[in-house]
Amino acid sequence: MKGIRKISPYIPGEQPSDPTMIKLNTNENPYPPSKNVERALKAFETDQLKRYSSVDNVALKQALAAKHNLTPENFLIGNGSDEVLAFCFLAFFNSSDPILFPDITYGFYKVWADLFKIPFKEIVLGKDFDINLNDYLQSNGGILFANPNAPTGIVKPLIEIKQLLKQNQDVIVIVDEAYIDFGGESAVMLLAEFPNLIIIRTFSKSSSLAGLRVGYAIGNPKYIRIAESIKASFNPYSVDSIAETLAIASVDDTEYYESVTQKICATRDWFSEQLKTLGFQFLPSKTNFLLVSHPNLAIEELYNYLVSHNVYVRYFPTVERLKNYLRISIGTQAEMETVVNLFKEFTDYI
Repeated sequence: MKGIRKISPYIPGEQPSDPTMIKLNTNENPYPPSKNVERALKAFETDQLKRYSSVDNVALKQALAAKHNLTPENFLIGNGSDEVLAFCFLAFFNSSDPILFPDITYGFYKVWADLFKIPFKEIVLGKDFDINLNDYLQSNGGILFANPNAPTGIVKPLIEIKQLLKQNQDVIVIVDEAYIDFGGESAVMLLAEFPNLIIIRTFSKSSSLAGLRVGYAIGNPKYIRIAESIKASFNPYSVDSIAETLAIASVDDTEYYESVTQKICATRDWFSEQLKTLGFQFLPSKTNFLLVSHPNLAIEELYNYLVSHNVYVRYFPTVERLKNYLRISIGTQAEMETVVNLFKEFTDYI
């Protein structure tokens, strides 16, 4: 039939509802939100819900501005970082030249480019799965990459990002920092020097609020206003009143979230050592997940074995370079001990 759009959608990890499962397939935080969030939810006045939520989200912007030592005008708030990315794609990527992003990265980048009919070019990762920013020194309509990257977990040093920004000052460069709190340096300190830099952040990972759906962009106020105009043209009330209230409460509890992040990183490092003793290989991760393989084991069989024991990890059978890898989110220490024991059982069985 004429006029029907064909699109290959983003496919998220499985979302089973069994409360007894160990869910390590979507990089969620295994620990609950802070008590600040719990108290804010209990204190929320439901009478507010008869009114539309805030259009400008000033209260949340002020909280984030205080946290990052910026101004509220530096922030765009959206219904998860996916929506924020969509606003940024529409606002900043309108050239006939292709935007550039890695061939192995967050799957939504390609989806947004396809959906909005934006020309794009996927830059192949190196043999070590690293992003070589020198490969981005070519004609482009914008650049986008995750730092640390997903699903590899590899982080790029700030000095390389700064060089990339210097060499691409006539286009917008978006750095997706969904996992930056688990390792690496944030590019926020480069904003004053490079007005073409846009940073994407989320409350879904280190803030334990994946179910809340709040994300934000940080950038030069001139360009944030352009993205705000896209939001106003598409979904001005995209962040509901409850979500904004709870997000503000989480911003105000830095100490709790820093302690949780340290705990996750410690478990990640412990899990890495356990994997080594079992002969597994993995990429150096600065995130809350590991990309894991084994030279002598059938990864698909291991994946099915884990599922049969109610443990869910991420498997990429349709991606050629990833079909022998599992991406495993870092759960609680107890959960990861269970996973290690299952790995041991599987390797003994094989």
